[in-house]
Amino acid sequence: MTALKARLAAGERIVGTFVKTPSPIVVEVLAMTDLDCLCIDAEHAPFDRLASDGCAMAARAAGKDLLIRVPVASPEQILNALDCGATGVVAPHIRSAADAAAFAAACRYGRGGRGYAGSSRAAGYTTRPMADILAVAEARTVAVAQIEDPEAIDAIDAIAAVDGIDALFVGRADLTVAYGAASQDDPQVIAAVERVCAAGQRHGRTVGMFLARIEDVPLWAQQGASLFLLGSDHGFLLSGAADLLRRARC
Repeated sequence: MTALKARLAAGERIVGTFVKTPSPIVVEVLAMTDLDCLCIDAEHAPFDRLASDGCAMAARAAGKDLLIRVPVASPEQILNALDCGATGVVAPHIRSAADAAAFAAACRYGRGGRGYAGSSRAAGYTTRPMADILAVAEARTVAVAQIEDPEAIDAIDAIAAVDGIDALFVGRADLTVAYGAASQDDPQVIAAVERVCAAGQRHGRTVGMFLARIEDVPLWAQQGASLFLLGSDHGFLLSGAADLLRRARC
């Protein structure tokens, strides 16, 4: 199967969802679907390293690509996520080219980058040679920079030009709050999202986003977005329960 990193680079439409419940069982169930990937939301949901580790184990056992949105884009959080066996990392609040460069370096082995351990799940618990581990990590590790601050919009071309960033992911809700807008459909917010899409096309970077309305996917796909992390396990529970009641009470 083609690596998620290569699929993103090729502009293939990737559809995944957020996981908000720190349970390997939830990941195991969602991994049975045809979703392209799952994204553990360790930024806004109660995931510690042990919970993320269990979820990564479930995803890997099912052969499902797993991203982890870390609480902060620090080297130790990124290392933890990748050592657990995540396919890649979504880093919140990347505001500048310097932030993007530091994030990209932390996702990669090499001088000034990710620390090496042959005993992690990602390394096969000492069963794989170092050369193989390094080569596979280089070919498959995905670095997604979340763009959700006005400073990031102002610096979007510099951020998009940073080597090692696989995708720019629009944090539209945070942009709405930061701009003091009343709605995610505010013209200033829409213009910011459009700027990210345009920068992605100029610099050959995949653009992704969360959309509250699934019907908006074609609109943003036309502007170059191809990574869509939509809904969440919580949303599926709520909508499923609402649909059950609607059908049972008709």
